[in-house]
Amino acid sequence: MKNENNTQDIQFNSRLNLHELQASVLQIKAELSKVIVGQKHLVNLLLTALLAEGHVLLEGAPGVAKTIAAKLLAKALAVDFSRVQFTPDLMPSDVLGTSIFNLKNSEFEFKKGPIFSNIVLADEINRAPAKTQAALFEVMEERQVTMDGTKYKLDPPYIILATQNPIEQEGTYRLPEAQLDRFLFKVTIDYPNLEEEIEIITREHQLTTPKLEQISTALSKKKIIEYQGLISQIIVEPHLIQYIAAITLNTRNNPFLYLGASPRASIAILKASKAFAAVNGRDFVTPEDIKQIAIPVLQHRIIITPEREMEGITTSQVITDILQIVEIPK
Repeated sequence: MKNENNTQDIQFNSRLNLHELQASVLQIKAELSKVIVGQKHLVNLLLTALLAEGHVLLEGAPGVAKTIAAKLLAKALAVDFSRVQFTPDLMPSDVLGTSIFNLKNSEFEFKKGPIFSNIVLADEINRAPAKTQAALFEVMEERQVTMDGTKYKLDPPYIILATQNPIEQEGTYRLPEAQLDRFLFKVTIDYPNLEEEIEIITREHQLTTPKLEQISTALSKKKIIEYQGLISQIIVEPHLIQYIAAITLNTRNNPFLYLGASPRASIAILKASKAFAAVNGRDFVTPEDIKQIAIPVLQHRIIITPEREMEGITTSQVITDILQIVEIPK
């Protein structure tokens, strides 16, 4: 009889070495915690999106650290950072760049806009009109800008962190579904609890140096690209791929939903769950990983029926119900 405690047959060499990645993740979390109080789920999702090469839409009331979280993440990484303040009069050329006539050589030269960076903070993105929003489609999906017939590739790593206020309606434009679908996550940021509020006020009272100066660089551009390459090697069992497909299919057949999730959503769940597993130091995906990232991946890709919306039902509630209904295939 074979000894159950015998581990000789286990091929440890086939497993990924994630020790360095895990150490970098912990270091970044430690740096961000110097300024950000609580919001552990937000930090986990930002790091997950970074490794999965996905864009993030941060939604929350004013003053809940949406913008500062994006700026702090960029500060903790040795990458280029730019910020675009979206306004109703913002033109596509203000974001992408424009061709300028050079009198010296009598030729047009393309002057790159702020979108050419590694981490781009699109602040209050829903304040820009549809024309400017449409200019971001190619950038977000293909990581390139086409101007006057010439394609300009964006240097990796590349991620857009966008913020929007869900309360204000005046002077804002609803993001089109095609653009929302290009965000890997939509993260809803809630108000802090009492203890966290006290900690925030106390830290502000004791502040002696600017917040950004408290953050040290923890990860280089080269290492980020290396870690992103590891994500594709994270193990996903066939029954979990079936589980992801079943969740997505349920959104299309759900009576509470007017619009279900597309195959792009299934791929987003797959990539995000692999990156989420790596952030948590594992080289394999578990059902819990999928459940943890399902709401931020799906909540901006589905639309509630008007009747259910009038009843106050939210997309996150529907996704939670779906996760309870859909069984994990064996």
